[in-house]
Amino acid sequence: MNQTELTESAIALLKQLISIESFSKEEDKTADAIQAWLAKYDIPTERDLNNIIAKNKYWDDSKPTLLLNSHHDTVKPNTAYTKDPFLPHIEDGKLFGLGSNDAGGPLVSLLATFVNYYNSEDLNHNILMVASAEEENAGENSLRGLLPKLPHIDVAIVGEPTLMQLAIAEKGLVVFDAVVKGTPSHAAHPNNDNSIYNTIKVLEWFKNYSFEKSSEALGDVKMTVTQINAGKQHNVVPAQVDLVVDVRVNDAYSNKEIADLLKKDAPCELKERSLRLNSSKIDKDHPLVQSGIALGRTTYGSPTLSDQAALSCQSLKLGPGDSTRSHSANEFIYVHEIEEGIDLYIKLLKGFLSINN
Repeated sequence: MNQTELTESAIALLKQLISIESFSKEEDKTADAIQAWLAKYDIPTERDLNNIIAKNKYWDDSKPTLLLNSHHDTVKPNTAYTKDPFLPHIEDGKLFGLGSNDAGGPLVSLLATFVNYYNSEDLNHNILMVASAEEENAGENSLRGLLPKLPHIDVAIVGEPTLMQLAIAEKGLVVFDAVVKGTPSHAAHPNNDNSIYNTIKVLEWFKNYSFEKSSEALGDVKMTVTQINAGKQHNVVPAQVDLVVDVRVNDAYSNKEIADLLKKDAPCELKERSLRLNSSKIDKDHPLVQSGIALGRTTYGSPTLSDQAALSCQSLKLGPGDSTRSHSANEFIYVHEIEEGIDLYIKLLKGFLSINN
């Protein structure tokens, strides 16, 4: 099959995926569709719950492995939709539908690329294709839960909408619950230990705190107080004020380092919810990145999270579509973005897989 036919087939698959509800934890029907599509090319698959796994035909355990990964679950459509989110249709070159951009376009483009190389011999890497579930809700049956069951992975491409530019780093995330304490009392009585007033200096501390280490790709760590809650009624001074603090972590720190640092310095009680969403990166001189640069692609650091956070190997986030359209009403991807995405993925891997032969 030539590339044009393969591209047309991938777009047809995307239309089919859009037409099937596949909210996180409810992706069984899209998993069926992906398996059936790969079977058309005589490609055997493995299935773990709603995760679909395939290996290139000439897999060799002695070779390093390249993972191609994107997800087929979606968020639920928001109330601002004016189009049927499950009716795929093309208007003015835009393919509309829920999950078209995040991450259906990148997913079908990677699947087409995998099919393109499936029968290739003498590749310098194995190719492992994983169409994963539960990305949007960071669920236990997502790529993270699947990884212990997969072969060792040396490098990965995670398909997310990046306008086919090279996201060589991605910020991690730590969310903290903070507690500012005081002395509860009746509002009519004197109280020099009002938890709400005590919170003023705590908020100033969070606002003005800066982390020493910056990153070339990801810049500074960004810390933001995003929620505040206190009090039950007008005449009672509350015993405490609860805050939520969102910290976007660059690749100069581990999440544990951030947690240890803040818990030592913060003027209030702090408890992290999780440390598992670490930052990720790939060296700019990695052959995969250099192959993309040779194709005129630019590198940047991404502030948003993806399944990259689950990977311990070097990984590159790259895919057709624009992340600003993700989770928006009347989500769409341009058809030409998918066409160009498949072409660039194929050329990128041609350059990468031919290096060090």
